Amino acid sequence: MGSNQTWITEVILLGFQFDPEVETFLFGLFLLFYSLTLMGNGLILGLIILDSRLHTPMYFFLSNLAIVDMSFASSIVPKMLEILIAHKTTMSFVPCILQTLLYLTFAITECTSLVVMSYDRYVAICHPLHYSVIMSWKVCTVLTAFCWVFSFLTALVHVSLLLRLPFCGPQTINHFFCQLLALIKLTCGDTRINKIVLIVGSMLVLVVPLCLVLVSYTHILIAILKIQSKEGRKKAFSTCSSHLCVVGLFFINAIILYMTPKFIQSEKQKKILSLFYCLFNPMLNPLIYSLRNSEVKGALRRVLKRKRAVWN
Repeated sequence: MGSNQTWITEVILLGFQFDPEVETFLFGLFLLFYSLTLMGNGLILGLIILDSRLHTPMYFFLSNLAIVDMSFASSIVPKMLEILIAHKTTMSFVPCILQTLLYLTFAITECTSLVVMSYDRYVAICHPLHYSVIMSWKVCTVLTAFCWVFSFLTALVHVSLLLRLPFCGPQTINHFFCQLLALIKLTCGDTRINKIVLIVGSMLVLVVPLCLVLVSYTHILIAILKIQSKEGRKKAFSTCSSHLCVVGLFFINAIILYMTPKFIQSEKQKKILSLFYCLFNPMLNPLIYSLRNSEVKGALRRVLKRKRAVWN
């Protein structure tokens, strides 16, 4: 028996397994959320590109987060919607593995991007006089490139370790996408290395980044409390609280999903948690940033004003 032998050519995604009427309702609801995700993140990305006042490191990282969110949702949601409305549950093995690689890449990129954004806010508030030097465009580009390259290589390690195992069945995945943990269950080889690497990887891309973010915001909070101007404190706190909301939503869901014991979570709970970080979070991120950020709202007003002037 070859260790790299694959015995299955396709997998069956069970999805949510509700009544047809409920699945039709969920299709409409999730399609709406997915549309809002694309429109919201696309709007933020467009505003940052169009408005020169937003051509700063903070909004450069925010535009990168918008791209990650749209990509993250697009790697999972279309197939989920197809399962709900057309009940096309089968998926070829190669596209399934590709989906695993992509969603891991985008998920890890989101983790690392949130850490970079917290570092940007730390420099802006704690070292404002040196901000333009420390956060130069070269540094911003290198940090963003590092997020993507590190994430892709980490995802590639997980997928490579998965592919070394024989997939002898069953073909059925009790999920709505090819999640790594669900795919490991389809193998009949020794998965100890996979599980060890998964635990170490979860520590590296979830716990360590979360700790770095918390350390950054502890320093930021101390610095904000020292600001003499009430307006300055309010502006700094508004910007940082938006970021903390995004961090909390993403990291808490991901840590519960990947780092809590198996017996604590049912399969339905895992699906709900997965929905949060692959659909709800990407949808909520632009709402959190736009509703709590006066500069983004100001950019939207200026763009609409220019459009109105052109039409008139």
